[in-house]
Amino acid sequence: MHPLLARIRNIIADPRSEWPLIATEPGDPMRLFVGYVAVLAAIPAIAGFIGSSLVGVSVSIGRLHDPVLFGLLRAFISYLFSFVIVYLTALAIDVMAPLFQTQRNFTNALKLAVYSFTPVWLIGIVLMVPGLRFLSILGLYAIRLIWTGLPPLMGTPRPKVLPYAISIVVAAFGIVLAMSVIQAAITTLPFQGAD
Repeated sequence: MHPLLARIRNIIADPRSEWPLIATEPGDPMRLFVGYVAVLAAIPAIAGFIGSSLVGVSVSIGRLHDPVLFGLLRAFISYLFSFVIVYLTALAIDVMAPLFQTQRNFTNALKLAVYSFTPVWLIGIVLMVPGLRFLSILGLYAIRLIWTGLPPLMGTPRPKVLPYAISIVVAAFGIVLAMSVIQAAITTLPFQGAD
């Protein structure tokens, strides 16, 4: 099995065994971003484009499609923002560490952020079928990955794992929300005068 596929399978199916292995690996940001984020973040970006621009959404008057250029722009920005979201989440994990009796370690915080987003990117495939977008909620499995990854990667004491994990989830949600607002602003500007 390809190492990327093995990592995906193991982090989803058995994170408690996979995190200690990840903790021993070098945390080269280039390797993590190019070898993992670049591949997986493409799933929701491409699926979202297909779903909104090619498949379209059924409404009472027919099927609505986003213009192809608009869909491509949105997919490209969404893809780029995936890198920003992961980096900012890792930064938040690292900065908050002392609040939870945890030693700061950006390398491990980055590994935790990168691999915890795995289910979010994988479930992004449902964006291809607009009627199945509600299944995106399965991406919340990322919370379990954060919770199980904190002790082996960040050395967080057991009593502090839950509050630290909750804080990370809140920070990540805020980051994703902010990036979504920025993306919406960027993608609607070129098309404002199109009507």
